[in-house]
Amino acid sequence: MSATIKTRQQLLVGLGVLVLAVGLAAGAWIIPSEAGYAGIGPDFLPWLVSVALLVCGGFLVWESQTGGFRDMDESDSDEPPYWAGFVWMSAGLLLNAALITTIGFIFSCALCFVLASRGMRLAQGTAGTGLRAWLTDAVVGLLIAAPVYWMFTQFLAINLPGLTQSGWL
Repeated sequence: MSATIKTRQQLLVGLGVLVLAVGLAAGAWIIPSEAGYAGIGPDFLPWLVSVALLVCGGFLVWESQTGGFRDMDESDSDEPPYWAGFVWMSAGLLLNAALITTIGFIFSCALCFVLASRGMRLAQGTAGTGLRAWLTDAVVGLLIAAPVYWMFTQFLAINLPGLTQSGWL
């Protein structure tokens, strides 16, 4: 691949991060800013992330224009991206977002973990094909999601969508 194509691609990555930062800032702009606990409002974290992305995007654009991304491994293969893994991981994230209010935080996050694990394993070429691999991922996903849910809802008093009104599932 020629140097100008790499430079152009690197510039597009930096510009993409800048566009993402501006989009997040636009979303943060419409969030009410009245202060909550410790004087921090609900718009604080989106603003913080958008500023961090803006700085990173600016550095990426600068790097791309002053010699390209440095200390990057050179790839000798022209191997195409592994789209099946990307699809599995994207499906996990999108289903999590779509189902979190329907089936609750624990089950939607466990489903996200199962699908993302499947995508990662397929990309590495180590995917288990049997029911055992699916069940193992589901159990691990539940063992990760349940304590996170309980920590947020029971100890930090942050409302997350649950399956029941008891606050434990």
